[in-house]
Amino acid sequence: METMDYAGATRYLISLGNEIRASASDTVQKLGLGNITELLEDLERPQEAYRSILVAGTNGKGSVAAMLDAVLRAAGLRSGLYTSPHLVEINERIRVGGHPIPPAEFAELFSFLRSRIERLLAAGRLRYHPTYFECLTAMGMEYFRRRKCDLAVLEVGMGGRLDATNISAACVSLLTEIDFDHERFLGNTIAAIASEKAGVIKPGAVVVSAASHPAAAAVIRARAREQGARLVEVGREYFAEEVSRHEGQYSFLACANNGPSLPVKLSLRGRHQVENALAAIAGARELARLGFPVSDADIQQGLASAEWPGRLELFRERPRVLLDGAHNPSAARALVRFWEENFPSRRLILVYGAMRDKAVQEIMEILFPKVSAVVLTRPEQFRAAAPETLLELSSHLSRNLVIEPAPAAALEAALAMASDEDVIFVTGSLFLVGDIKRLCAPEAGGTDPLREQPLLVPSGNR
Repeated sequence: METMDYAGATRYLISLGNEIRASASDTVQKLGLGNITELLEDLERPQEAYRSILVAGTNGKGSVAAMLDAVLRAAGLRSGLYTSPHLVEINERIRVGGHPIPPAEFAELFSFLRSRIERLLAAGRLRYHPTYFECLTAMGMEYFRRRKCDLAVLEVGMGGRLDATNISAACVSLLTEIDFDHERFLGNTIAAIASEKAGVIKPGAVVVSAASHPAAAAVIRARAREQGARLVEVGREYFAEEVSRHEGQYSFLACANNGPSLPVKLSLRGRHQVENALAAIAGARELARLGFPVSDADIQQGLASAEWPGRLELFRERPRVLLDGAHNPSAARALVRFWEENFPSRRLILVYGAMRDKAVQEIMEILFPKVSAVVLTRPEQFRAAAPETLLELSSHLSRNLVIEPAPAAALEAALAMASDEDVIFVTGSLFLVGDIKRLCAPEAGGTDPLREQPLLVPSGNR
């Protein structure tokens, strides 16, 4: 079979659809491990060539995964990192040593995988073509084997029990906070959602849980007992003291009931990153208990250098523009806390766009009354909510609502409203954040986002 180029590979992958789209149009049978199991068997189980850590949860899992990857790299380990979604380019999801898989290698790897898939389909060993997420998961696991990774950090996609990443035999499973999201697939109660996410806990392995909701914590404890897994509950065993902040970045003393205290300075912004960092510290120390050469100094270095774009990311200075992919009520509440702590007297302007399958009404009720103006826009995704719909749902929440469907033009409109002392937040969806990064970066026609010159991208420059 002919080798595709990178553009062709990405187009083919996108055409496959993800689990949510596939299950809506076909059946929920696509949410399962049968396909990924058969595919990885044909690849001779690449996920067994290295140890892995699974990171599941509702919010914070990407940040925790990025922190752990940075810690492992600080320790001199060859670390693979698999995350979702991407912001600008698909190859961002698969990283080794902090670097995305190069486009040429991505294309070659997908062409290799596609030839195996076609053969398996022809032989009747696959019931249907693997989804977008299944293909990327298999590619990541194979790439980590090819690059001889010591350990792979795998961010779980949706849920856990039936997520393609759960085919890995993780030595550590880490669960972040659990809240409402993807209720159609995961359940309408915290306990039901936690049960799906606790499906990543492996027999006889280690589980680190940062879930604080009592119903979620109870489910995780029960699952850990069933699996004979060692359970570390972060909220009971770790805590932060001497917490301080500077321009949204936090420093604190990480304290443990059964371990030394550790002064920590975080690179990622937001008070919620303190809790995420405690989970990452607990996970890293459990890896050290398992024999990985990870020291507390490595933990400090990794947390101080971790990067996770699109999460309270500073995009421009004057006026200040920050990007944050808050897409559920819990993340929206964390964003409001960030505003209250860091910009209590500043005028805030919101650029907001969301997916229509999210709890947009609740999210807008949390965010919109706190800001001076909102520019409603539409991420370039088929699942995006129309800004006219958002306006109809939120007209009672703000007196200053503007519609600008094109993301780049929406940022233009916000900048035109703002003085140098105002702060603009682009939020509601990581897809919107990705659009802004793609359309408004210098190579897309804008100026350097961290310079003080106006960043004005013509709305036709798409």
